[in-house]
Amino acid sequence: MLPKQLFHVTNDRLCAFEWRAGALAPGPCFGADRDGMEAFARYLDGAQGTRAYLVADLVEEDFQRCLLPHVGGYSGRSLVERRLAHAFRDTPFRHADIQDRDSEGRRDDHTVFSALTNAAMVQPWVAVMEQNRIPLAGLYSAAHLSARLVRRMGMAQHHLLLIAAQGGGLRQSYFQGPYLKFSRLTVLAAHDDVVDATALETAKMRQFLTSTRLLGRGEMLHVVVLAPPARVAALEERCEDDPELAFHFIDIDSACARLKLGGDVDTAEQLLLGLLGRDSLPSQYPPGAAGRFYQIWRARLALNCASAAIGLAGAIWLLAGVWGGVRDGGEAARLLAEAAQLDARYRAIMATLPPTPARSANMKAAVQLDRLLGATAPAPAPLVAQVSRALERAPAIRLLALDWQVQQPALAQVGAAASLAPPAAGDAADPIPASAVGLPSAPVQLLRIDGEIDVGPSDYRAILDSVNRFALDMAANRGAAVHIVEAPLDVRQSVKLSGKTDTGDAAVKPRFVINVTWKP
Repeated sequence: MLPKQLFHVTNDRLCAFEWRAGALAPGPCFGADRDGMEAFARYLDGAQGTRAYLVADLVEEDFQRCLLPHVGGYSGRSLVERRLAHAFRDTPFRHADIQDRDSEGRRDDHTVFSALTNAAMVQPWVAVMEQNRIPLAGLYSAAHLSARLVRRMGMAQHHLLLIAAQGGGLRQSYFQGPYLKFSRLTVLAAHDDVVDATALETAKMRQFLTSTRLLGRGEMLHVVVLAPPARVAALEERCEDDPELAFHFIDIDSACARLKLGGDVDTAEQLLLGLLGRDSLPSQYPPGAAGRFYQIWRARLALNCASAAIGLAGAIWLLAGVWGGVRDGGEAARLLAEAAQLDARYRAIMATLPPTPARSANMKAAVQLDRLLGATAPAPAPLVAQVSRALERAPAIRLLALDWQVQQPALAQVGAAASLAPPAAGDAADPIPASAVGLPSAPVQLLRIDGEIDVGPSDYRAILDSVNRFALDMAANRGAAVHIVEAPLDVRQSVKLSGKTDTGDAAVKPRFVINVTWKP
């Protein structure tokens, strides 16, 4: 937790406190004169990096209650600002607290306006802080801080009067439930007895609340007196209950224990400062131009935090990179050792084998050649599969014979009517060229198809259409070229009409011959 400077301002002095490590530590006090201001300026020298919180506990603090129409957004804020400026014209230290709403009618907002009516009691201290560039986080009222004390300690009542002897005098704050309605400070002289003053001011405050109709006749007023432990017994003896008044006494030590505050807390104002130091409430009164140094401090803190976060992320990334490098180096060393072991095992196994006439490079080349032959060697299955698919779409054609062979590169002419006659017997001893077995690429394949057409003997158009469709289906395959060698009927214009489709024998069907040249 970052340290804080807490200042408590009264009509005649300013007392400094320090909040560090969750505990409140008292500091020096400065008088509200020229010498006190100069001493305060010297005290602030070198404290520009610590936030400051100023709490005003002044007699010149006024409270007004009013009803405002329930308006939200910018219009509602403008309405509150106008009414607040109209109620307190002569001071910049103004505050509006919208508390609750009416339960009937327009359901107007219950609002309490408050202001430090004598700005000259606070402005000199703020000016010294501004000159020393102190980041003033907020300006607060002891009366408004007592409302937080009531809520945190669970003391809320329908009518509650909180009385505490503070540095400025005897502070009396009236609450309805958790909401502060009115507060005043009674200045005590050096010879005044605090116990007698508490009983006397309680009676006056009760009469005031009744006259202003904040407290109805016959309603119970609960009075909570916050005092040091040594004064509680005297207060219990002096302050007596009646049918409309009930006193409750809480000592400072018990309050600190309930609020879990650490440090040396001896007075009521220190109790309020401890709450402020722990909770960091938003400013109640505007600090004015002095607040800009707090905004600069916040921006500097945000930049420092961002730089620290970036540095931390970079350090983590660097450590992760170093760790990854070490891990990868260990893995690489392990792999190298494993490779060395495998290599040693290989050499040991090879040493036990008898010598072979074939070299390793030749064996490797043989394996690669075998794989190449397996991928590019010609086979009739793909071409026969194309024929099978074409026959499925030509039910009138009956297959009689297939003659497949691999064409030599010198004879490969796609689309040409190459002869498929088998080689002569004298050529069997000639070596087979590499291109015929698929090296370095798959060779051209030839397929001769002999077939017949099973249609009516005199239906010339159906016979020709069946052969033509079958040839077109074969030619549609990629890399295939089809040539009709013999057709059932030659109908070309350049030749004499020849061929017959009707031999008089029903068992003899019209026949055809097609050559297919396919380059895989």
